[in-house]
Amino acid sequence: MRIMTWNINSVRLRLGLVLDLIEQVNPDIICLQETKTPDDHFPINAFKEAGFGHIHFKGMKSYNGVAIISRRAFEEPKIYKRVGRDDCRHISVKFPKLELHNIYIPAGGDEPDREVNEKFGHKLDFIDEIRDFFGKNYKIDDPLVVVGDFNIAPFENDVWSHKQLLKVVSHTPIEVEKLNNMQNSLDWIDCSRYFVPDSEKCYSWWSYRNRDWKKSNRGRRLDHIWVTPPLKNNLKNHEILTYVRDWKKPSDHVPLIIELA
Repeated sequence: MRIMTWNINSVRLRLGLVLDLIEQVNPDIICLQETKTPDDHFPINAFKEAGFGHIHFKGMKSYNGVAIISRRAFEEPKIYKRVGRDDCRHISVKFPKLELHNIYIPAGGDEPDREVNEKFGHKLDFIDEIRDFFGKNYKIDDPLVVVGDFNIAPFENDVWSHKQLLKVVSHTPIEVEKLNNMQNSLDWIDCSRYFVPDSEKCYSWWSYRNRDWKKSNRGRRLDHIWVTPPLKNNLKNHEILTYVRDWKKPSDHVPLIIELA
């Protein structure tokens, strides 16, 4: 099973790109974040024509939105409201051998202080709620996969400059602490760092502000795929499709793929 996750930054604007990826990398399941379209405008037919007949999504105009697009049948599609908001950030489905969650954690605004920045407080509360959700509703031996844009780069080598970004939202100590608590809720395995040593730089996002993203390489690892311990031995391969950042009108994120035996 090949699972791909991608913050696509508008599924209608970049539909052609994801269809090209389907032909190139042959995923079984595609999880998208920031689809940015209400449900009645989601391009269902285009994905069905590409062989993905099982689709679960929740979207809204211009912001957020998540989707799970699958060649394989699933059951129990769910939509979750988080921190008292219906803002289209968390959905799940159940396959015969695993349950899959697609999550888009809030970016958190620019100022890492909840007293002056409500968006940052929302982000921290969102992560706490997700931590409690997994900790209270599942056990460590449940086979789960969670993917998405978590908007946090937890390790030093997940950002281009650890020292310069310590006070920048996405790499602050409080965000890293919250994400670690979420990971500890079920002893999640961070798949990228399972395959790529902590000593190596590893990014999935480069700002649009960088004219030459590749030359400056000021990236961050904001996108994640985690699995619970029962699936650890099923991990076969991992890819970060960095080259997609060079495509015409790309997202500022690139896709991640894991392959499970």
